[in-house]
Amino acid sequence: MTISVLDRRAADARTSTEPQAPLGALHDAAAGVLEELLPCRVNDAELWFAESPADVEQAKALCIGCPVQALCLDGALERREPWGVWGGELFLQGVVIPRKRPRGRPRKSEAAA
Repeated sequence: MTISVLDRRAADARTSTEPQAPLGALHDAAAGVLEELLPCRVNDAELWFAESPADVEQAKALCIGCPVQALCLDGALERREPWGVWGGELFLQGVVIPRKRPRGRPRKSEAAA
């Protein structure tokens, strides 16, 4: 499995006196937006913590048009969320991974695919 970490240079440029974005800030920002525009509120919440790679990709796609996507992603990176889709990215053990792999053994060769 390949694990990557998002480069957040803008986040690094913050001063140390600026407070981190808590989960409450995300809820406050979401409260000012029509609920119909928040995909995590109008769809099944289980989708953002799904086992199926197809469901995870669907959750990531739904996040693209979300008005609080950037705040959600920044907060998840700061909190090192243990799992789930946050801000259009998949988190596993506090880091962003490109995609969820299905369970089971990998194929022996790509030619078999």
